[in-house]
Amino acid sequence: MSVPAADAHNGWPLRLDLEGAPGEAPAERLRRFREVLAAESARMEQAFRDGVPVESLVAGRAALIDALLLAAWQTSAGPLAGTAALVAVGGYGRGELHPASDIDLMVLLPDSGSDGHEGAIGGFIALLWDIGLEVGHSVRTVEQCAAEAARDLSVVTTLMEARRLCGPAGLVDDMLERIGTGHMWDSAAFFRGKVEEQQARHHRYHDTGYNLEPNVKGSPGGLRDIQVIGWIAQRHYGTRRFEDLVPLGVLTPGQLEIFRRGLGFLWKVRWGLHLLTGRREDRLLFDHQVRLAKLLGYEDASFTLAVEQMMQRYYRTVMELSRLNEMLLQLFEEAILQDPAAQPRILNARFQVRNGFLSVRDDEVFNRDPSALMEIFLVLEQNPEIRGVAAQTIGLIKRSLHLIDEEFRQNPRNQRLFMDILRAPQGVTRQLRRMNLYGVLGLYIPAFGRIVGRMQFDLFHVYTVDAHTLFVVENLRRLALPRFDHLHPEHSRIMQALPKPELAYLAGLFHDIAKGRGGDHSELGALDAEAFCLEHGLSPYEARLVAWLVRHHLVLSLTAQKKDISDPEVIAEFARLVGDETHLDHLYVLTVSDVRATNPKLWNSWKASLFHELYHQTRRALRRGLENPIDVEQLIDETQREARDLLAEALIDPVAAETVWAHFTREYFLRHQPAEIAWHTGLLAGHDCGTSPLVALKAEPVGGATAVMVCSSYELDSFARVTAVLDELGLNIVDARIVPMADGRSLDTYTVLGADGSPVAEDFIEDIAARLARGLAAEDLSRVNVTRRPPRQVRAFNTPLEIRFAEDTAAGRTVLELVAADRPGLLYRVGRVFRRYQVDVRNARIATVGERAEDVFYVTDRAGHPLSPALKEKLSGALAEALDESNGNGNGNGNGAAA
Repeated sequence: MSVPAADAHNGWPLRLDLEGAPGEAPAERLRRFREVLAAESARMEQAFRDGVPVESLVAGRAALIDALLLAAWQTSAGPLAGTAALVAVGGYGRGELHPASDIDLMVLLPDSGSDGHEGAIGGFIALLWDIGLEVGHSVRTVEQCAAEAARDLSVVTTLMEARRLCGPAGLVDDMLERIGTGHMWDSAAFFRGKVEEQQARHHRYHDTGYNLEPNVKGSPGGLRDIQVIGWIAQRHYGTRRFEDLVPLGVLTPGQLEIFRRGLGFLWKVRWGLHLLTGRREDRLLFDHQVRLAKLLGYEDASFTLAVEQMMQRYYRTVMELSRLNEMLLQLFEEAILQDPAAQPRILNARFQVRNGFLSVRDDEVFNRDPSALMEIFLVLEQNPEIRGVAAQTIGLIKRSLHLIDEEFRQNPRNQRLFMDILRAPQGVTRQLRRMNLYGVLGLYIPAFGRIVGRMQFDLFHVYTVDAHTLFVVENLRRLALPRFDHLHPEHSRIMQALPKPELAYLAGLFHDIAKGRGGDHSELGALDAEAFCLEHGLSPYEARLVAWLVRHHLVLSLTAQKKDISDPEVIAEFARLVGDETHLDHLYVLTVSDVRATNPKLWNSWKASLFHELYHQTRRALRRGLENPIDVEQLIDETQREARDLLAEALIDPVAAETVWAHFTREYFLRHQPAEIAWHTGLLAGHDCGTSPLVALKAEPVGGATAVMVCSSYELDSFARVTAVLDELGLNIVDARIVPMADGRSLDTYTVLGADGSPVAEDFIEDIAARLARGLAAEDLSRVNVTRRPPRQVRAFNTPLEIRFAEDTAAGRTVLELVAADRPGLLYRVGRVFRRYQVDVRNARIATVGERAEDVFYVTDRAGHPLSPALKEKLSGALAEALDESNGNGNGNGNGAAA
């Protein structure tokens, strides 16, 4: 089924010379066909760049292929031309082709009398390939078509769109009659099959059209969703065009216009993708998005990149098409599967349930009582057995959205209804998503409406802002429901202890609501959140709590991942910010839900352990009292006591242990846990690191990471060597602690994960240890190198280098924060620069945020002092030069996989 263009096009004006001279040689004819194809393709490409409506070009491309196929058929078919029909099927049958679309062709034969056709058809197909047309072809009799179609839903769908190019019309009509609903796939079976296909396809795209690299054809709300509607309508109503559904009352003129606009935009995107890539490419990959935005005429604005504007238009388009797809599928279900005489079950004066679907009792309900636009979602929550909203009611909601104005938003009844929706025992996330899909949520909270479809052009945020926000609320809801306790037990326990979980949901709704406005989105969002909460009847304390959560929603994550949380002062500073356990509990569950909803690959057991450690250390500090922070000496004593207990359990000789400990510094005991100290002590008790490096690996019981211990001479500069080896192996370094020992050795502990953030496989550990030993033994550091290429997605971005210095006065260290493009070998290059300028790494927090490496190094000079201004300047220049070189030679400069 086709959607007519909004403008009345006369079609693409083809300029063809396909009539050859009498007796023309085959080679000359082939050359002429190729020239026609190339010339017309070039004209169409230029016309697209000049702004010619894509609807004309899509039809024109199909007409061009028609002409070439007919000309080729006339020269190749011979006697077959009188008995066989040449038939376009699939998208080509609809008369819709993009520059690299599949050309699906069928040679239809009568059931008898067409023997010996193989040679003619083979020559025809060979000629098409020689011309440069990639044709998918089939050769079938009418009987074979009927048999295949009866067995396979995809075959009958393809054949339904058959369009005769030449040959006996009766043959094609016979085939269409044989595959009709009177013989196979009646409306009900066809409908069920297509709905199941769509559900399976949507599931492959994670049931959202808002992934940052969507498929313009297959993702929810994409071209295939439009085609599904057309196929079902054609099967049930016998229509071939969407506009034929208007007089049937299936579509309104306004809905037809939505289809036209949506299809036109998606066609522009797809046509542009084919031009840019030179192939059939339906994925909006990062590699193509910037160039496509430029091709389509978008320009950067003050706070929004051109690519972000284009993608927001894309996401809003597929959202609108998804809404229409849902409405029409529901309407088809009512017409095809449901009992039209079923009696409704009355719920109240405004709503009823018929055939399991919620509907208004009459078409004037929303005009009489606009609050019903909010109430309908509460009714769905209160009646979970309802399967959905009836199609006509969905359309009525869409046509009534103008009623959601400032008066509606300030109406106390609507405010109570919204809070009741948030406080409902079930269905909260489902109905918030439905409110967003139907356009209600963005009108009720206008600031939310501005983030609908908004994307951020990076690898960190894999969903649009609105989709991410609703995932955050969903994660919070799951923590609040006991049936999900097994997934995140600790977080669930904390969430379920909150007296008013709706405060956390509101913080989730507003935490990113100011994205794209310019300025600090956390500060701006906090102002919006507090005003909204006060308007909706929350107490001043509750409103301030929600605003505080929005304002500080990033702080726990940044502290855990970028600061040294083994430092008591870091914990004390964070505890002073949090203030009490109520704020800490809310912030903890919000942060976990936020990170898990940002990118599924970001959350791993290591990150969970970091957050857990910060949460519990802060809770301990709060319970001690902010005025009574833990004493450093007390902390060291407690750590040593626990470590001695573990050594005793492991039967380690106390004298040997004390001998090892004589070389450990106060810094060592502050920065390691008792279990780590016991492990290190047992290994070092019988080894002299001064003669040869000691390498050991152990899977961490908490955090799912692997600990890598390296004890070597301090002069070996193990940091550059170890990071190079680990990076070349594709491992993800998330933490590094470099601690000088009193005897001139260095005891380094690295925490690593697999490339995808998962634990390192046990059978890989021995290989890692062997590779590290070779790397540490290499005489020339330049022989330890990283040759992996950066991933495709990372190469699509240009991240400016940022180098910032700060002083950790209490610890006598300089803090170097490095932001750079994530490329393999970044830590290796940084380590070589540190070695050249005799800069010692004492600690490193390694984080990869999408395409960006955001690493923090705690460094000193060789004398153990903070870096001087002159050394900082030299170091900054050398780092910039080293990392710029790595970008230029394509060798990469990153940390490994996403952290």
